[in-house]
Amino acid sequence: MKFLLAGCVNGDSRERAALLAKKSGLNSQNLQTSRFELRVWQRISASKKPVRVYIEGDGFAWVSRSRPSDDPTPRQPTGLMLAAADTSANVVYLARPCQFIGPPLPANCGATWWTDNRFSPQVVQAMNEALSQALRPWPDMHIELIGYSGGGAIAALIAARRDDVRSLRTVAGNLDVAYVNTAHNVSAMPNALSAIDVAPRLANLPQIHFTGSADTTVPPATARRFQQAAGGRCVRIEQVQGMTHGSDWAAVWPSLLQQQPDCR
Repeated sequence: MKFLLAGCVNGDSRERAALLAKKSGLNSQNLQTSRFELRVWQRISASKKPVRVYIEGDGFAWVSRSRPSDDPTPRQPTGLMLAAADTSANVVYLARPCQFIGPPLPANCGATWWTDNRFSPQVVQAMNEALSQALRPWPDMHIELIGYSGGGAIAALIAARRDDVRSLRTVAGNLDVAYVNTAHNVSAMPNALSAIDVAPRLANLPQIHFTGSADTTVPPATARRFQQAAGGRCVRIEQVQGMTHGSDWAAVWPSLLQQQPDCR
């Protein structure tokens, strides 16, 4: 019964996400990378303007502290909700590996890819490959990366691999994986890449990291640690009062987007 209930919940999550994307004019496709098939929603209507690329959080990764879920599709896809709240001409949304795929999930969608290995080099490579595929028809388009929660880590790691990224924004971004794991007293992730390790390489990239003052999942100190590691004058932190990790960030996102990343 529990398995059937979980399947129903994920099915409802997929339907709600598809409806949200459709209302926002985002068209879906699945892109096959060297390791994963990834779900993408996008709207491109002005090829001469930059594209905002949104990367989803970790999704429904765990049923309990010790039991991973059977399907990482997020019940509340905050990354997609942010993308849907963005009215700019060009928007691309990237789900993380195995989110919104199936059912059934492909054979290579083992739980390790949304638990211990969710920040592994293989995952970062696949996400970067999907982004390149999605934008292949527009090779000269500049990219503004945006990531929610664990998607913030992926966004920063992708930014360090590319030369077409013009800015980086994160929302409750897990920018220091080891620090966050230690704060929650959970096991280390030996194969995890961490955004803080590439922070110095991003020192000259305009960026804003939005944190919630009441976020206990990814504490605001996480962004401050990243800022210190990056140095320079391009990394800004904006703390949003009263916001928790799971708050309705999409409701305040249009106003937060008015703040432009720059190098002061």
